[in-house]
Amino acid sequence: MSSPLKHRTLSAMITDQLRQAILDGTYPASSQLRQDALGEAYGVSRIPVREALFQLEAEGLVRIVPQKGAIVSELSLDEINDVFDLRVLLEPRMLQQSAPHFSADNFAVLDGIQKRFEAAIAAGNRSEWGQINAEFHMAMYVNARQPRTQSIVMALLQTSDRYTRMQLSTVEAMGIAEKEHAELIALCRHGKIDDACGFLAQHIEAVRSDLLRVVGRTIAKNGAA
Repeated sequence: MSSPLKHRTLSAMITDQLRQAILDGTYPASSQLRQDALGEAYGVSRIPVREALFQLEAEGLVRIVPQKGAIVSELSLDEINDVFDLRVLLEPRMLQQSAPHFSADNFAVLDGIQKRFEAAIAAGNRSEWGQINAEFHMAMYVNARQPRTQSIVMALLQTSDRYTRMQLSTVEAMGIAEKEHAELIALCRHGKIDDACGFLAQHIEAVRSDLLRVVGRTIAKNGAA
């Protein structure tokens, strides 16, 4: 009974570490992730490594290619549009259901996440930005009785983390994100739920537009290299 649990625990740990390595650029796009080499590096069998790679494939960070194995997914404008089309459709819908039920404790959690985001920006800690951003968004939807949608959005936020780090690469972009998150909290706190939902949609679309510009420029640069 303990062996499957052990493999799941190892797989989760390896998944987290590989995800972080992909997001921070340790494994850039098109890198091959060899199961035997990873197993040796982590001191485990190939089973938990294979499970971790399948999970990363489900998140869109890895492609499993016949005869080649696991390849880190390339940056994709199509993927950005796909992810953000879904986010702008699903997230305002969840906020509409969640925000009317915000309690003082809910606002305390949001304020705490906002302070952590501000601290990470001040410290230039890029490795935390995507995670804190995802926490903020999911905390906005905590009261939505839409568990399947919440799971989908969490996966979308994980996928967009890779791109969000690129989008938040300038002081200007970080300041805009901080200001817009604060505005979302304020609108909800004042009971302006429809305004908050509209603002959230604009926020997501603005991030998409900036990402398409930043990633498009990166893809063009790499293609010309």
